[in-house]
Amino acid sequence: MRTEEGLGDEFVRHRPLLFTIAYEMLGSTGDAEDVLQESWLRWADVEQDEVRNPRAYLARLVTRQALNRLRTLKRQREQYVGPWLPEPLATTPDVADDVELADSVSFAMLVVLETLSPLERAVFVLREVFGFGYDEVAEATGRSRAAVRQVAHRAREHVQARRPRAIAPATPRDEVAERFLIAARNGDLQQLMDVLAPDVVLLSDGGGKVKAALRPIHGPDKVARFLQAVAPGAEQLGIEWSTVNGAPAVLVSVDGVLDSVVSLEGDRGRISRIYFVRNPDKLAALAVQRTLSR
Repeated sequence: MRTEEGLGDEFVRHRPLLFTIAYEMLGSTGDAEDVLQESWLRWADVEQDEVRNPRAYLARLVTRQALNRLRTLKRQREQYVGPWLPEPLATTPDVADDVELADSVSFAMLVVLETLSPLERAVFVLREVFGFGYDEVAEATGRSRAAVRQVAHRAREHVQARRPRAIAPATPRDEVAERFLIAARNGDLQQLMDVLAPDVVLLSDGGGKVKAALRPIHGPDKVARFLQAVAPGAEQLGIEWSTVNGAPAVLVSVDGVLDSVVSLEGDRGRISRIYFVRNPDKLAALAVQRTLSR
């Protein structure tokens, strides 16, 4: 029989996996932590002898709690001011070594996952990202195996159709991002436009609390002009490279205070997507670096 300490050890051992599941389902570190706390309380009450596979059991607990939380969040986000972007997640650099894991927590993927129904999101995350079997996903979501297979197929097609193109392998992400930053800091409109792809899209999330675009901005001219309009003076500006959501990102500070997080995606040597998080409520969690796991 497992001791209470043993149960705690199991939860701690699988905590990076459980946090990753909750975050990918919710897009929020605070909500993910709340889900883990709720799951721990339920885990502490289980009959130890009945738990043959702690990993699957804990994943099921977290999934059910996250599904309940996600249904509430979906209603709240319908009233969100402007585009909603996930809460930036400070991750360890080695997350990028697992390409599939890094892609699953990227801004681009999380924005697409937000367009799924709560059930579709749970099934996609458990099946496609973490590789749980259909029977395990069915048990976690309270659906039949056949229903889960149908939901998984629908969610997979939806994600594939909406997932933006990634940076071309021949173009290092850092190099593209650095060219963009130099152009932005110089304030040269033409130079900035030259580094933007013809179909570039900028999404900025201010949550109604700071200046941000209320709709996605399309095209290099409009994107460049928006960036010029919101950029502070060079003497106030601080720029720091970091690893956010499994990829290089830029932390922008104004007068020493974190102002925004910028995540970039590119195609053929130009920036094609800009995710610009300015909502101050979403920036506090960056102080804690997270360990993710599949």
